[in-house]
Order: sequence, then C-alpha cells, then structure tokens
Amino acid sequence: MKSLFPSFHRKLEETDMRFERYLKNKIEWNNRLIAITGARGTGKTTMILQHIKELYGENPEDVLYVSLDNIYFSINNLYSLAEDFYAHGGKELYLDEVHKYPAWAQEIKNIYDDFPKLKVVFTGSSMLQIFKSNADLSRRVRHFQLFGMSFREFLICEGLLQKSQTPFALAEILENHVSIAQKLLKKLTPLPAFQNYLKYGYYPYYQEDMNGYGERVLQTFNTIMESDLPNVESIDFYSINRIKKLFYILSEMVPFTPNISQLSQMVDVTRQSLTNYLQVLEKAHTVLLLKQKATGIRQMVKPEKIYLQNTNYNYALSAENPEIGNLRETFFFNQLQQNHDVTYNSETDFCIDEKYFFEIGGKNKSSRQIKNLNNAYLALDGLTTGFRNEIPLWLFGFLY
Repeated sequence: MKSLFPSFHRKLEETDMRFERYLKNKIEWNNRLIAITGARGTGKTTMILQHIKELYGENPEDVLYVSLDNIYFSINNLYSLAEDFYAHGGKELYLDEVHKYPAWAQEIKNIYDDFPKLKVVFTGSSMLQIFKSNADLSRRVRHFQLFGMSFREFLICEGLLQKSQTPFALAEILENHVSIAQKLLKKLTPLPAFQNYLKYGYYPYYQEDMNGYGERVLQTFNTIMESDLPNVESIDFYSINRIKKLFYILSEMVPFTPNISQLSQMVDVTRQSLTNYLQVLEKAHTVLLLKQKATGIRQMVKPEKIYLQNTNYNYALSAENPEIGNLRETFFFNQLQQNHDVTYNSETDFCIDEKYFFEIGGKNKSSRQIKNLNNAYLALDGLTTGFRNEIPLWLFGFLY
C-alpha cells in the first residue's frame, strides 16, 4: 500500500486548480459511497484530484487516490488494499477507472459494508451499469454523471468569462433571454468564441495540443471502443469492429433518420444487433439518439434521428467543414440533454420536457413553422440578442 502514496502525492502536486468542472461543487461529497461516471476525456480524474487537493493539500496521509489500472492490482486485490488502508487510519479512498477491475462492484460493496468509517469515491466509464450490478450498489451509492464542457465552461476556461458566472435555468433563459444576453455582451463577444467551441471546446484536454486535437478526439473514441467497452460489456472483437464501422457510417450521414434494415445491411449485422450497437454508442456518449416520448416496451423502438454526441466529433471526422444545420442541432441537443428530456416531435426539431418546442436555424429563419404552437421558440445561430420567442443559439450553452 505504501508504494501507492508517492504517485498519488505527485499527481496532487501537478493538479491545476485554475479551472474546475461544473460538477465539482454539485457533488454531495459527504456521502459515504459516491460514483462519478462520464465519457473518457471529460475530466473525472482531474476533478476528484482537485477536490482532494483543495481539502487536504498535497500530502494527505489518511486519504488515498489510486487508478484501478495500476500494475499494483496485478498481484493485489482492491478489498485487501482497503483493509490495509483502513487499519492504518485511512478515512477516504478514491478509486479511478473501476471498469478496469473485473470484480469492482462486489468488492466495493464489501468494502462499504465492512469498513463503516471509510468513505469511498469511485469513477468509471459512462457505460457502467451501476444500478444493475450483481452486487446491488443501488441502495448504497450516490451517483453523479459528468458531461463534456458546456459553452459557459469553455468561455471560463478561455479566460473570457469570470468563474463566478453561474448557469441559467432553461425557464430563466426562455423568459429573460434579452436581458441575460445584454448583460453577457458587456463581458464578451460570444459569436467568434461559439464557433471555436463547436470545433474544439467540448473536451477539457483541448488546451494540451490544439493542432492535434481532432486526432486525439478520434483516439479517445478508439480507446473507448477497444479498452473501455470490453471491460464493461461482454462483447467480442468482431462486434467492436462492427460498432466502429457503424459509428463511421453514421458520421457521414448525420443527422440521420434511420432505416434499420438498410443500416443493418451496410454494417453486415442483424437488426437486433444493430439496435444493440446503437445503444452501446449512446451509453458511450458517442452518439445522441432522438426518440419519441415512450414508456415501457415502446422505449425500445428505433430512434427517429441520430446525431453525433457533440460537434467536436463532427469536425474531427469531417474532411471538410461539417454541414452547419447539423452542427446547430447537435449543439442544442447536446447542451439540453444534460438536464432535460429531449424528444422527437413531428412538427418541430425538438420537444423539451414534453412542454417546450424548438426550431433550430440561422438568424433569418422564419417562425412560420411554429406560429400555431404554444411554448414554441426559435434557437437561432448568428444572433447576439434575441426578440420575443427568437433566442440566440449560443445562450443554450449556459444551462450547466
């Protein structure tokens, strides 16, 4: 166990505290068992190290962080580590990338039950089925999910906005968007920054290598498919290759209204396998599936539209500039799905929380399509300030 502390303390020393993700101050850190899931590259590791460093400094002795892909676990098990740590006065154990450890659910459940004064925080892939695990963690764990950066966070990370700028609720934007935009315009020029965000602002690691960012986005996808996916799902190499093929086919067609039979032929799999693969891609935060509002067995019907999960994927996969209408819709869907229910509606682009209706477009888009709908709005690109039910698209990047 002692061999793990030098690496942990070195990581704390190197942890940058200048920018923090939105979720850090939303997590109820006092809970005794906390799960943080999210897509690879969204900043889970940095966030928990920032939390530890902020509370305990760079050399805590009763707190330990360790990644479960550490070579230490090739000859040691997690439960024994917790037992040793607890016996030496350990109080908080932070476990990163638990999906890399085969028996993580059962051993964490045993640790929780056997060491009542030990707090455990663990992170893992967005694909983890925490609430369906054999160890039944659902009654014990407090779960939080981390998404990629919002446009608001990107502006803070770029130094264009103060850290004190809090998000706005959707209802607040719909009702007061003119005054909100006017106040923000005194602090920044949003439209050029918005275009940059669409290209490279979703993953916090963009600042490490701007020139190689698109390539790294695709490397992240490959790592999810080739490393994270086999550790979470019982899936073979053949299926992984088919899922990757499906993703690249979709990237050339989005926003795509799927013909399941045609798509299954293109990927060379059965209809059922294709449906399963789409669900895997959705869990992995690589696509967004726009579905009709449904309950029970109807939830399994095919999606009405398929988008890439964020606009950075569009740019990384496009040899030329991606189609602008697709970028706009992808951005809106991506930013809204973090806190809201986004569903298909035959009359408009999106329905939000079964209450609000949205058409997405450029600043000259007509309101003709929504004139007979209540609670209907235009989210328009290219606007700095709106008017009545016409709202600047960039403002929807301030929801989290």
